[in-house]
Amino acid sequence: MNLGKRSIESVSWNIVANINRIAILLIRSILLARWLPVETFGVYGFAGVLVSLSLALATFGLLGAFIHRSKETENEQEAIANYFSLRILFLSIWAILLGTGTWLFAEGLVQQTIFILMILLGGLHVIDAPKAILIRRVAHKRLAALQVLNALLTTIASLALAKMGATIGALLATDLVTLVTTFFVLYVWPPAIWRPRFAWDPDVIRYYLHFGKRNLLATLLIQVLDKIDDLWTGYYLGAASLGLYGRAYAFATYPRQLLATPLNQVAGGIYAELKTNRSYLSKAFFRTNALLIRSSFLLGGLMALVAPEFVQIFLGEKWIPMTDTFRLMLIFTLLDPIRRTISNLFISVGKPEIVSYIRMTQLVVLVGGLYSLGLSFDIVGVALAVNIMLATGILLLFQKARTYVDFSLTRLFTTPSIGLALGAGLALLITNTSIVPDSEWWIAGVKTAVFLPTYALILLLLERNQLQEMWVFIWQKLRPRPTHT
Repeated sequence: MNLGKRSIESVSWNIVANINRIAILLIRSILLARWLPVETFGVYGFAGVLVSLSLALATFGLLGAFIHRSKETENEQEAIANYFSLRILFLSIWAILLGTGTWLFAEGLVQQTIFILMILLGGLHVIDAPKAILIRRVAHKRLAALQVLNALLTTIASLALAKMGATIGALLATDLVTLVTTFFVLYVWPPAIWRPRFAWDPDVIRYYLHFGKRNLLATLLIQVLDKIDDLWTGYYLGAASLGLYGRAYAFATYPRQLLATPLNQVAGGIYAELKTNRSYLSKAFFRTNALLIRSSFLLGGLMALVAPEFVQIFLGEKWIPMTDTFRLMLIFTLLDPIRRTISNLFISVGKPEIVSYIRMTQLVVLVGGLYSLGLSFDIVGVALAVNIMLATGILLLFQKARTYVDFSLTRLFTTPSIGLALGAGLALLITNTSIVPDSEWWIAGVKTAVFLPTYALILLLLERNQLQEMWVFIWQKLRPRPTHT
């Protein structure tokens, strides 16, 4: 199967899986938010941040090295066996160091939670070699099924425990069930993808360490950029503030997961296969980002509009303080998928150091923003700092990307920006009049009914030819081809 068809089918499988997954996880998030104390999410989030940040060191950028095709990794079976061996070595060292540090410096419920997450998340990284193979092959059907199974089974477990009175245990259950389900899908579900075995080829190991060393800083920095706001909030503002901030971010990510997450999961493999052909790579880069931007502006813009009504209707009074932060984090989720796919481009062409340089700049901007805005405006200031950091990184990434691909920022952003501005402006104008009843359900419904067709109409009027070309491209890749005998 050619790359174009594999790419479209992989994205399609991931989109279908994500629609089901998001529906399940959204219900779970709403019910857990209503049933559990705000502080519980803060404790779980703080422990999870510490484990995730330290895991970034243990992964050593090895996944990027395996996906990046080179002569050392041409033999996939040998390459993954060496990858697995290094993975086990680094994870063992990580577990010893993190366990010792947790025993010495953490205490109480935070200490217990870190220990449990260390075992569960560490185990998940031990068994993820088949996932790396599927990502490299741009074959996401099984991974899509895994996403849905994980969402369904973790939801059943966590809601059952929460209903019985568990607090932190209900959240930790999601990690335990994820580990068990992932092992079953990757190793038991036929046909087998790969059977674990060790290998130690000096040339392959040297390649992994060399590439990983260059990719490590970028991998670590992305984890720091994603998690340091949670860590800072938990340390300086407390568990309650982190609980509010963490839930605002969690709910803000749901719109992008419908399309942005599936595209990002596939983009790295596509870029790696096309890296030697600038023309085709440019087309893939533009189409991926154009689709990301248009879908993100649509879904994120709609959620930002109805955020106040969403919080009051579904989450309840105790979560109202997070409303402004929720809206600001939706801006972040509009732009973050773009940052991720451009970063995938540099890793795929073997230039992860470019990403590292830009992320270091972002880190400086973020730390400055956290202390200048976070201490003054609480979690709203934290969200503002994160948005400023992200915008800085995207501008730098687009500037550097011109070395490898050709694209137009005007074509990427102008039409969806017009659609977003007109749709949101018209929706707010109508709902602020007396003709709309003073009811959260009515206001949310009118905003949705005005914004969606306005946005779609702007895209249709200004980009009709491009939309037709995209549809023809997708149809040609997916339609059955006649067989000749």
